Amino acid sequence: MSSTPAANLETTTSIVEENAFLQELVRQIRAQDHYGVYRSWKDELVLAPFVVSKERKRQISVQGDVESATQLRILCFYRAVAACIEKETNQLCQVVIDLSHEGFGWALVWSGRLMAVARTLRDAQRFGYESLEKLAAEGEKLTRSGAEAMKRFPEVAKL
Repeated sequence: MSSTPAANLETTTSIVEENAFLQELVRQIRAQDHYGVYRSWKDELVLAPFVVSKERKRQISVQGDVESATQLRILCFYRAVAACIEKETNQLCQVVIDLSHEGFGWALVWSGRLMAVARTLRDAQRFGYESLEKLAAEGEKLTRSGAEAMKRFPEVAKL
């Protein structure tokens, strides 16, 4: 039994170390850490709040306000997407999150006059992914989509 958790930890560590999106997400989270709490934490521990099982999601009520920690996780996720798009396209990206207290809203990533990523947010109280692999896959998918839009319309993406 003890070999399974060690194997999972090694797999998790290699996923974070090998995935550019997850590395950028860790950088974005640490950039928001004004008191240095996450400075000594391992990357997988910093990303742990992004992993929410289906069971846990069912337990989270959507009746209350969205917690500030959840709002910050959403913002860091889309800032990581924007930073990855910037690295790929060499164009500056901006992020705005418009989220009501009920958990509905928008996440927008744009450059110049081009909307690279526009996502509707629903039930933001339950924001998270089942695993780090799914978190990385979603981040990479949004990054790829935004970068492709910017490469397709470079004159619109420039200021």
